[in-house]
Amino acid sequence: MSPMPPVRLRSVRDVNPRGKRVLLRADLNVPLKDGEVADDGRIRAVLPTLRLLGERGAKVAVLSHLGRPEGRVVEELRMGPVARRLGELVGARVNALRDSIGEEVHRAVDSLSPGEVLVLENVRFHPGEEENDPGLARELAAPFDLFVNDAFATAHRAHASTVGVTKLLPAYAGLLMEREVEVLSGVRDAPRRPYYLLVGGKKAKDKLGVLTDLLPQVDGFLVGGGVAFTFLAAQGLAVGRSVVDRDLVPVLGELLQRARALGKEILLPEDVVVAREPAGGEVRVVPAGEIPEGWMGLDIGPRTRERFAQALRGAGTVVWAGPMGAFEHAPFAAGTEAVARALVASKAFSVVGGGETGEAVERLGLAARFGYVSTGGGATLDFLRGKPMPALEALRA
Repeated sequence: MSPMPPVRLRSVRDVNPRGKRVLLRADLNVPLKDGEVADDGRIRAVLPTLRLLGERGAKVAVLSHLGRPEGRVVEELRMGPVARRLGELVGARVNALRDSIGEEVHRAVDSLSPGEVLVLENVRFHPGEEENDPGLARELAAPFDLFVNDAFATAHRAHASTVGVTKLLPAYAGLLMEREVEVLSGVRDAPRRPYYLLVGGKKAKDKLGVLTDLLPQVDGFLVGGGVAFTFLAAQGLAVGRSVVDRDLVPVLGELLQRARALGKEILLPEDVVVAREPAGGEVRVVPAGEIPEGWMGLDIGPRTRERFAQALRGAGTVVWAGPMGAFEHAPFAAGTEAVARALVASKAFSVVGGGETGEAVERLGLAARFGYVSTGGGATLDFLRGKPMPALEALRA
């Protein structure tokens, strides 16, 4: 793979926003529980940019999506809880509007004082958002003087609120966007060796692209979670009722052959924790290729945890994408905790790839001990793979 050109972005640091009406695209797609924010990590991540804009006298409206409303209004996915939590974090009342476009937005933005913040409604209530509709982009941009994009987690998508508006307003990267690009560029272009990708999560199809694209770059893969069972099935092993992407069995078999030909290390589970259902009942530890009929693998077993920990202790760089098991259920959380603790105890520079993995390390109270916890999920992996990042291209200096 040829070296990627460096990503240099127009920075919010280099603009004077005093008195300007600023549209700040953030990724505040946070989990909600009983109408309240359950994990505010993504809200906290945008605070440095908000503080900078506030200190420089900008009038800021924050725009985000929340969940997957698929172009319609879903009451449970309104931004009110997010605005309340943001207000608690900044120590001031933050109003949430009932739409992201229209006269109400114009009036509310015009009435802001320098340094004040409001939150616009879920932009994905509009079907034109994910279609990058020029008409919606015009309506989003109309009340504003400047656009700042701090939503790295959506940077791999060309949407109206991330790409469309950049054609209509002077556009800059926020501080979080800059930091994500800086850290991930270092991993992509000059990782300390050996460089491992630690892969988990539910389904192999979600990780096939990154496994294929990063195979020439990494020194090895450590594979757990639901992804591992498709690999085990590709070796002809008994996986019971475990989640398997049957269409990918031959593809992963070929990937294993290519990895061996390239001298890449592929660590798969030796033992697994199994049950008949994730929600309860008897739990056993069995050899990875001997899962009984009617049982499903739900975590890596103790031998695998130790083997993975040993490999991670000798690593130079590790990118972790996906938990090792169904960590939301206590009997199947030990594998994810074991690799998390092995990583923070190692000398490796470790990057946690957002999403469920970020949620897991937050639950464990270990997030601050990793080299970097990205907000990105799919965007993080696409950046490392060298895939197109439309929202970044729109901000290039």
